[in-house]
Amino acid sequence: MTRRPIFAANWKMNKSVQDTLAYCTEFSAHKIDPAIADVVIIPPFTAIATARQSLPASISVGAQNVSNQLSGAFTGEVSVSMLAGIGCNVVVIGHSERRAIFNETPAMLSQKLERVLDAGLTAIFCIGETLAERDANQTESILSIQLQTAFKPILHLLSDKWTQLVIAYEPVWAIGTGKVASADQAQATHQFIRSTLNTLLGPTAAAHIRIQYGGSVKPDNVAELMRK
Repeated sequence: MTRRPIFAANWKMNKSVQDTLAYCTEFSAHKIDPAIADVVIIPPFTAIATARQSLPASISVGAQNVSNQLSGAFTGEVSVSMLAGIGCNVVVIGHSERRAIFNETPAMLSQKLERVLDAGLTAIFCIGETLAERDANQTESILSIQLQTAFKPILHLLSDKWTQLVIAYEPVWAIGTGKVASADQAQATHQFIRSTLNTLLGPTAAAHIRIQYGGSVKPDNVAELMRK
């Protein structure tokens, strides 16, 4: 079957509001054909509204994180309703930097996923293994655990809302290091992820859910990766 390609740019902690306005204005001038693929720009929280206002409606705007709480005394947190209110329609959950640096637990990630899906937004759920885990031939077991611990508590929700889900396979050893999984490595891992989705969510969901590859994707390797 044919799945619609999706390209997402995570800016991490980069670009001010002014930088975002300048970038998005220039980016918009390229007039990307929305029939080709879904495109998502994911700036810092402070620049989401600016990105939304300065990009065409065909380009989605995402957030790099969200609270697992709906509201309340949680200083420094941003709720899913706040994101939706400024035009955000995609949320990244479980990026390796959130897991490793900020100690986000499987239970927390599952709660965040529940909040995003309940709000009708699209979730880009990140999974990936470290270099030590790949060298120890633990890639599949690590990815399986990451998927199961996030999905099993909310299977009742995912049974209806899997159309709002994108999986991002982002090997930790390839993020920002200049290293990149070969197209064949990415293909084999995506096939494993899809088989795991089949077990968890059934064949229809597994066949339709999109799986992205992320990790040092550049103009000189994106075509080879996308052919897989």
